[in-house]
Amino acid sequence: MELIARGRDADVYALDESRVLRRYRRGGPTEREARLMAHLAGCGYPVPKVYEVTDTDMVLERVTGPTMLDALARSPWRVGSLGRTLGRLHDRLHALPAPQWLPRRFATAGDDRVLHLDLHPGNVLLTGRGPVVIDWSNAGAGDPAADVAMTVVTVGSADVPGLTVRFGRSLLVHGIRKGCRTDPRPRLRDAAEAKLTDPNLRPAEAAWLRRHVDDRPHGLGRLRRSRGA
Repeated sequence: MELIARGRDADVYALDESRVLRRYRRGGPTEREARLMAHLAGCGYPVPKVYEVTDTDMVLERVTGPTMLDALARSPWRVGSLGRTLGRLHDRLHALPAPQWLPRRFATAGDDRVLHLDLHPGNVLLTGRGPVVIDWSNAGAGDPAADVAMTVVTVGSADVPGLTVRFGRSLLVHGIRKGCRTDPRPRLRDAAEAKLTDPNLRPAEAAWLRRHVDDRPHGLGRLRRSRGA
């Protein structure tokens, strides 16, 4: 099998022209992830079709197109419009009530919504039919503000090509905020603290989060005060 993508938890192999195999290296929540993707597809949300599932593997529709991260690296002048697209994907997702079987994360006192909790540019494929969201292994039910906040802190701390320039990351966050109706600021600290528990966090990312988890002028406090941070 041809390896076509490698993530922090899983590898993706081409099976044929229409299918890929996503294989978790240490096992994953494949059954719940597949169930959620089928649920979202039934609601009209853009996800790949799921064909087969085992404890470690998922056979998925092969979706053709660059990731949003690749598009940012090749065409950085699109940062504003791509950020707004990411914000609108949050809005579309958060319009959906969470199914009862989805684990609660960042729960609300009222109506929980579906949260992706890793909705960054590397997990959005730009296809001929529009953006498609992948990698639902972290998904849960809860407060939409936490989902947007997790995207903001992920972009802010990102140690990946295409998001290494501070100004570019700020423009991307600004675009996300412009495209999304949900204000992430009340949940920024929660999201940063949750991100710090990620075993796949790179040292530079963890260092950024530790520096910015407080309210210093250049930390998350600045994001709380400004839509354009």
